[in-house]
Amino acid sequence: MKYKSIVVAPFLALLLPVTAWAMVKPLRVVAPELLGLFCTTDNICIDDPTRLKEARHLLTTSISFVEQELGQFQSIPKAVFCTTRKCASKFGLDQSVAFDVGSSGVIFSERAWHPHFVRHELIHHLQNERLGTLNVWLHKPSWLIEGMAYSRSRDPRQPLPEPLQSWRNQYEQWEQQDLSANLWERAEAVQPE
Repeated sequence: MKYKSIVVAPFLALLLPVTAWAMVKPLRVVAPELLGLFCTTDNICIDDPTRLKEARHLLTTSISFVEQELGQFQSIPKAVFCTTRKCASKFGLDQSVAFDVGSSGVIFSERAWHPHFVRHELIHHLQNERLGTLNVWLHKPSWLIEGMAYSRSRDPRQPLPEPLQSWRNQYEQWEQQDLSANLWERAEAVQPE
């Protein structure tokens, strides 16, 4: 029995990440090359390399914008840019335009090739770095997380569909309450509702 455990445990340890990659589509951001995407040394992956220059410009200008608005990144996330619905579907973006995968990476569908979408997902990446991924997912209210992303990305859509517009409004009211305090310290102190 003890021998079985010694053999089975490493097998399960290897099987778990492979199963997660196959079943939880956004986790595929860790190895998009396995889906046929072209990846660069600066962590951009794309299904159509002819649009790499455009993707790189969107990403670098958005990184610069977010860092000026909210502070430096600890690490730049892997950025997956899909140019087709088929590619986006491989990453689980059947309904979503874009998705942030904790601090692992960001995924953009063919509809997300606009600065405000890229900035929005980079803000989520920065939130995960500054506040902790589990803390963001489990303990921070949507008005803070999504409201900050919609507001600080300068999303041009006015009004956003509800409840997104209400979250943006609530975040902006909260942000204006104490402009002298550190934004990230204040965000850390926000309790779940």
